[in-house]
Amino acid sequence: MSEAVKDVLRVITESLQIPTIIILILLIALSILMLGGLIAESFTDHRKLKTSIPELIDSLQGKDPAEMYEVISRAQILKRQKNALFFLIDRSDYPDNTREALARQLIADEEARYRKITKITDIVARVAPMFGLMGTLIPLGPGLIALGQGDTKTLSDSLLIAFDTTVAGLITGAVSYFISGVRKSWYERYMVALETLMETVLEEQAQEQARSLRKGE
Repeated sequence: MSEAVKDVLRVITESLQIPTIIILILLIALSILMLGGLIAESFTDHRKLKTSIPELIDSLQGKDPAEMYEVISRAQILKRQKNALFFLIDRSDYPDNTREALARQLIADEEARYRKITKITDIVARVAPMFGLMGTLIPLGPGLIALGQGDTKTLSDSLLIAFDTTVAGLITGAVSYFISGVRKSWYERYMVALETLMETVLEEQAQEQARSLRKGE
């Protein structure tokens, strides 16, 4: 009975070798695509960020909604940041609490978008070494059996698969970890800039409403 159980377990384990290698190959392809996306992002969105946020905040001081719209239009910041700020400026007549709630919602939406992007690389960075380890251990069973039978060819083939999957899993995990780290640092800067600019816009809108009330009196 025990031998039958061991044989079933061995068959199940060996049957996982091909799926493990296929998944590992897919993870390698995915990491290459994500690396290409990171390079493309660095030449598009990230390189467009040439406007100093403190200088932009100074330019927004004392401006009415139309003037703020013009200043932000000329600024070299992300298009998504501009759209979020325009959305807030277009609602200058809303009550303060409503505008603040809208700003929080816009910030939450951006954070969710960035988390969704980095979640993929985070997952790959964790699971790729696991599949690399599985690809290492699975062929060792037949390899050890071949060693006991003096079959050096089967042993060498098993060891080759084990080393290849180990290296592939580690490299894939390292590349994904690097991509995730770079993107998180970028996105953190984007969010800090957006929050700062939104606070400035909200403050200027509040001051504009106060000035309008004083003129009405």
